[in-house]
Amino acid sequence: MNFEEYQKEANKTLIGDEQVLTNCALGLASETGQLVDLVKKYTFHGEEMSKEQLTKEMGDVLWYLSQVAEWNDINFDDVAKYNIQRLRNKKNKLAKK
Repeated sequence: MNFEEYQKEANKTLIGDEQVLTNCALGLASETGQLVDLVKKYTFHGEEMSKEQLTKEMGDVLWYLSQVAEWNDINFDDVAKYNIQRLRNKKNKLAKK
């Protein structure tokens, strides 16, 4: 599955049509916080890192992010391609220093 397919399939699971952007942005922040909390507990509290829980939280973050893009008619594949190109350019600039 590519990002565009994921975005379209994820959109089919969206519930409600009011305040979608606000709901998705707040959900993204919340789910990101849960992911960060797993890392914090692993790093500072000595808890084991659950691959299953980490995968779940990453999936939740991905879903909300894909729906922020969908709301604004931004193709998720384009986001991924743009980001990789931007990171390559940044790495190349740093390598030249």
